[in-house]
Amino acid sequence: MAARKPTRQTISFGQEVTRLRHEADLTRLELADRAAVSRSYIAQVENGTTRCRRDFAIRLDEALGIDPTLTDAWDGILKSSAHPKFFTDYSVAESTAALLRAYHETFVYGMFQTERYARTLLPTDGAYEGRMRRQQILKGENAPTICVVIGEAVLLREVGGPDVMREQLAYLLEVSEWENVTLQIAPTAYYRGISGSFDLATQATGEELLHQETSTGGVTSGERDDILHIVKAFSTLQAKALSADASREFIRKVISERWTGT
Repeated sequence: MAARKPTRQTISFGQEVTRLRHEADLTRLELADRAAVSRSYIAQVENGTTRCRRDFAIRLDEALGIDPTLTDAWDGILKSSAHPKFFTDYSVAESTAALLRAYHETFVYGMFQTERYARTLLPTDGAYEGRMRRQQILKGENAPTICVVIGEAVLLREVGGPDVMREQLAYLLEVSEWENVTLQIAPTAYYRGISGSFDLATQATGEELLHQETSTGGVTSGERDDILHIVKAFSTLQAKALSADASREFIRKVISERWTGT
């Protein structure tokens, strides 16, 4: 598997491989010979720069002569969750973040989607349940501070019918009043430095992880240059978006003019 940027999950799994290899008093080359792979691949796994397959974890257990320790670790750390593979690493950071910032220009921010709106977008049970689990952090004692900008077009794009949209926009009004939430609407326009939706999770320690949507899924990055670019662009976006109060008025207007039956 090709090398990739380390994630919390791959680093944790790699540390476990390293620990067990040391306990077995083996070098990377010796473990590689036993597992019939290259030394460089063992290095990638231990450094967290590759996400190995489950069958390779089984081979490592056999090579180390241990019970399915690494197989269990793979199941607990690397196994695919209900989130798409491209989003898995970000969902972990999101669940422990102290600050969440996001801009969404196609659909309502996932954390603020109602059940009916989410079900329309996510017809499979696994994806829908994953979306609902993400929202659990909003109800905890240590709920993060959330700053979200939503594109004007999101409020006008029909998802699930007028009833669903009316309910969804009413919920946006509700969450916009929460003490830990700042919700703004961005009028349809060109915003320098922004070419699509994104999510940015900041930990209490200052660590940050960025997820940017693409037409085929998304890209997750912890690179400082990527994050700094988004932070700068988001600051400008917030300044040009409607204020929180004006945003609520705009949402009410859309509900009454577009989603309220006559």
